[in-house]
Amino acid sequence: MSADSISLGSQGLDELVPSRYAVQVGDIEVLVISDGVLPITASTMATNADTTEYGDWLDGMFLPKDVLDWPLNVVVVRSGGRTILVDAGLGAEFPDFPRAGQTVHRLEAAGIDPGAVTDVVLTHMHMDHIGGLLTQGLKERLRPDLQIHAAAAEAEFWESPDFSRTVMPQPIPDVLRSTATRFLDEYRGQLRTFESEYEVAPGVLLARTGGHTPGHSIVRLASRGEGLTFAGDAVFEVGFDNPEWQNGFEHDPEEAARVRIRLLRELAATGESLVATHLPFPSVCHVATAGDVFRCVPATWDY
Repeated sequence: MSADSISLGSQGLDELVPSRYAVQVGDIEVLVISDGVLPITASTMATNADTTEYGDWLDGMFLPKDVLDWPLNVVVVRSGGRTILVDAGLGAEFPDFPRAGQTVHRLEAAGIDPGAVTDVVLTHMHMDHIGGLLTQGLKERLRPDLQIHAAAAEAEFWESPDFSRTVMPQPIPDVLRSTATRFLDEYRGQLRTFESEYEVAPGVLLARTGGHTPGHSIVRLASRGEGLTFAGDAVFEVGFDNPEWQNGFEHDPEEAARVRIRLLRELAATGESLVATHLPFPSVCHVATAGDVFRCVPATWDY
């Protein structure tokens, strides 16, 4: 497969540092877009890990022990005449995170008019997944018939969120709450919820996993015998080597670990591709087993 054969995003601007990567899944066109990177306190990535073991893992990955640069990816999918934005990035409303919130700009750089997007799929409603829809001046450019898809359990949770089992630095919980409230206020009329699964376009299946948030969902793409899963926040970089280590943003950390292990085992068995929000861009990889843990095998760039 050559990226030259993919029309999605092919007419955009050239960039010195690429921020988009095209993948073909059978008849489905996929474009992974980097929203940028977020600084995150390193301890948040493994709240139940032994400090020494986690420090050794960070050293082995050549990562700092205080603050990490957390990649932030979104995906555009084209199938059956629909153009689907999966998550919307951080947006431009958070000046403390100046290196993220690039989705709208990078859609334009890829030659994608926001008005061409027919559907938005939200894996969940954390601010780095919905903030792009709150960027000033964007809403007026979106289609009036735009549909936004999310699990019903997710919308219900954010009406009165419970952070009692999370381990997040301040003031993140308050910002998460206020951002979700604003999103629901502005887009409630366009929100289309589902219970467990929903096919938004041919071969584009949304499936609720729970764990990370009550309505956290993944997107399974399947066409002509090929498959790709966008895992949202079900999988983090540390989760391959240590799938039972918990992330401070997980609202049910034990269930999130079960979801992660089950998903990684399935992907290792099927061989289909994986993309996730917080894996290093472009994040396209395969999953292999390594005893009781896993390996992320990056796909070879096609350029």
